[in-house]
Amino acid sequence: MFFAIPFPMIDPVAVQVGPLAIRWYALAYIAGIVLGWRLARWMVTRTPPVATREQVDDYVTWATLGVILGGRLGYVLFYRPGYYITVPWEAFAVWHGGMSFHGGALGVIIATWLFCRNRALDWVAFADRIVCVVPIGLFFGRIANFINGELWGRVAPDVPWAMIFPTGGPEPRHPSQLYQAGLEGVALFAILMLLANSEGLRARRGFLSGAFLAGYGVARIIGEFFRQPDAHLGFLFAGATMGQLLSLPMVLVGGWLMAQAKTRNA
Repeated sequence: MFFAIPFPMIDPVAVQVGPLAIRWYALAYIAGIVLGWRLARWMVTRTPPVATREQVDDYVTWATLGVILGGRLGYVLFYRPGYYITVPWEAFAVWHGGMSFHGGALGVIIATWLFCRNRALDWVAFADRIVCVVPIGLFFGRIANFINGELWGRVAPDVPWAMIFPTGGPEPRHPSQLYQAGLEGVALFAILMLLANSEGLRARRGFLSGAFLAGYGVARIIGEFFRQPDAHLGFLFAGATMGQLLSLPMVLVGGWLMAQAKTRNA
């Protein structure tokens, strides 16, 4: 007999007024953007300053477009290219769900480069401050995944806190969304804030960006060991998941950025 914690049946729709439905997932995006924006306004002015608060205000729109467009395109290309080749018009149907963090990250990187080029800002130094607030959005996003009962974990009959998810079959599973919220959100945010508290590290161009990339990559790789792979992909090279394969380059690039930042400022 399996023992499992009942899944809290939370309505994915937070507020509904007539035909207008506001979902928790949308509120997670809004909360991540708003809280990240407010913190970023302070981060960019810390010594040595890299931008003004008003420039961060302007940047929010660029970053939001980068997240949405990059996240959707990344999902289409990385996770379901075969499907969208047959129905390419559905690639624009973002209301049907399907977003990729790695695609969103690429979208934000491009948006940040374009924004900084347009404003004559040092884009790497600017990115060093912006990455410190990204885990806020990651945390709320994973909580929204949990509320939706999606992206659940692997079968875990011997784990006392396992849950039976509505769409995950009768077996108790790891609540991997909560693991990832803790790793990619809380833990990564704490580490970046600790590093960013050092003026010497803030002055090392690229160090904080590297710490974010490597930190997220490690957190995602660990989290994927508990998360059920996408059904249409399964396990890939050497038993790794798509999320792990996409995160490995982040760890390598992040480590290289930190090492180069240390060398340039030695």
